Amino acid sequence: MNVQLFSAVLLRDGEYYVAECPEVGTVSQGRTVEEAIANLREATELYLEEFPLSGRSRPMLTTFEVAVHA
Repeated sequence: MNVQLFSAVLLRDGEYYVAECPEVGTVSQGRTVEEAIANLREATELYLEEFPLSGRSRPMLTTFEVAVHA
């Protein structure tokens, strides 16, 4: 079994944490950060069984500003 490192982006949405893996595009949720990541790990593993990685590069993460009109 080959093990690879992936990223998880988490957002709080009401009572849940939503977790997304930007490298693969999988998304899951949980009531805690740990549960959201565990669910994301399972969803990503299942996705990769069906759609194996094909030499994709890792995404770059940066920030940017947006004008917000209140």
